[in-house]
Amino acid sequence: MDLSNQLKTLFKTPTQSHSPKAELSVKTGAGSAIKDFQWLETNIPCQKACPAGTDIPAYLTAISEGHMDEAYRINLRDNVFPAVLGRVCSRPCETACRHGYEGLGDSVAICFSKRSAADFRPSEPILLDPWFPSTGKKVAVIGSGVAGLTAARNLTLLGHIATVYEKHGSPGGMLNQGIPEFRLPRAIIDREIGQIVALGVNIICNTAIGKTLPLSQLLDEFDAVVMAAGTLKPNLPDLPGHKLDGIRHGLDFLLEVNQTGSSSIGERVIVIGGGFTAMDCARTARRLGAQTIEWDLKVLYRRTKADMRVTPGELEELELEGIPVECHATPMAYLEQAGKLCGMRFRRTGTHEEFDVPADTVLLATGQFPDRTWTDDSAKWIFEAGDFAQGASSLIDAIGHAKQVVGQVDEFLMGEKRMKKVVSVEPGVKTGRTREMDFIERQPMPSLPIPGRDLPSEVEQGYDQAATTEEAKRCYRCHYKFEIDQDKCIKCDWCLKAKPRTECILMLKELRHDNEGRIVSWNAVDSMREMNLIWINQNECIRCGDCLSACPVDAITLQKVSLCTEPIIHNTESSLKENP
Repeated sequence: MDLSNQLKTLFKTPTQSHSPKAELSVKTGAGSAIKDFQWLETNIPCQKACPAGTDIPAYLTAISEGHMDEAYRINLRDNVFPAVLGRVCSRPCETACRHGYEGLGDSVAICFSKRSAADFRPSEPILLDPWFPSTGKKVAVIGSGVAGLTAARNLTLLGHIATVYEKHGSPGGMLNQGIPEFRLPRAIIDREIGQIVALGVNIICNTAIGKTLPLSQLLDEFDAVVMAAGTLKPNLPDLPGHKLDGIRHGLDFLLEVNQTGSSSIGERVIVIGGGFTAMDCARTARRLGAQTIEWDLKVLYRRTKADMRVTPGELEELELEGIPVECHATPMAYLEQAGKLCGMRFRRTGTHEEFDVPADTVLLATGQFPDRTWTDDSAKWIFEAGDFAQGASSLIDAIGHAKQVVGQVDEFLMGEKRMKKVVSVEPGVKTGRTREMDFIERQPMPSLPIPGRDLPSEVEQGYDQAATTEEAKRCYRCHYKFEIDQDKCIKCDWCLKAKPRTECILMLKELRHDNEGRIVSWNAVDSMREMNLIWINQNECIRCGDCLSACPVDAITLQKVSLCTEPIIHNTESSLKENP
């Protein structure tokens, strides 16, 4: 199909909704009304919770049907590193998943499923098509972590020339400098970075901007500069005794181990902190042999376990590996004996009780900040992305922010906004779900036995093909929308008799909307005599389709609703691509 026909197909006039009270502004096509976006955000909570806006229901559907290559490609459009994030994502989507609501069981293992799509797809690189032809504009990206590489990839797809500068000897940033290999195999990192390089991104390593190369030179040679250098300046508590040997920041410790495979630590190690770095430090120290005497390895944190910012399941892994965690412990001072570190003094949070913990190594996982000592130059063509802009966060947060910054860079370079978000509405035939799928239990992740856990061996072994398919079937496929056409509905009770959940279809006296057509409230009734309409409650709907089958007058419609990004057409060379 030639470009003109593609554009006619993609930008066909939307079919307008039959009623201003319908839940979407269009029956089919691209909607852009406020209520269209509100429907998406309300009814697809996993996608709303994902900072990268990943189309989670679409890729879980593809996995459940055995289309791993398609599922991986859907992921690749949004989060850039599907195989990596399938192992180390903080998983905000799973916290939001409707399957985890009260009475519905456990949330879908979205992260593990994403990994499976990468594990079982063909090994050939997948290269996304460019969104625009070459612009000739050059952009320098400082830092090759997930934010920098996300920016570089998306800038390249927008037609710009991206060059990434990395001060270390290999790209990846915290992926290979901070995350242990037993959580993230290096071959996985290399493979997905390779797909970015294959698009034309140039990565120059062993080049520290401000030292090897002055920032001013980049400002002279490039049309824009994206600073994505992460947060590498450690936050070191200024406590009595802080200059004693044996006190290290956790990131320095992890970098040494990840680069050399070892590090010199004592027999009594304590880790201070309650985040990702603290967990990685503790589990790495465990593998280096800090396990020979009682309380030789311990994590101490000043708040509660509920406050710890860790990957789901990681505290359980700590327990399995024999690493105790003590909460409500506020660091007060380092202890010294004969000029050497011998322990730390803590105070019970909220009390005056103090206690000492012996240690000859202290690993501080107490946060870090961006290092801005080399950023004296300022210009309107300098942009900041990821942790460098927001402070230390998660990988998926950094990816999501970098995508936003790319839009700003592109608008600056081209003098106009070239992409916009729309709500794509397609007619649906069936969701592919059955009631039996509602009762599939969450699949457990197979893990390496404790005796086999060393530095290089990946702990989480991944789902097999059967478990992968079963887990993906659990998704409610919230991107499907069942709706009753009130003009066709004859107010019988067949759908009410067929409904599987008490609140998924309601008899209403009134349904209230705001000025934008969004549903804001309703009055439910208990009898047919009081009822004025029958309404499908999307928040309780499990997309089984029983109501659709039961309706005798075909008053219930099914649509698939997706968030897409399309070009704002300024000329005929633009082309539609989903989710940049």
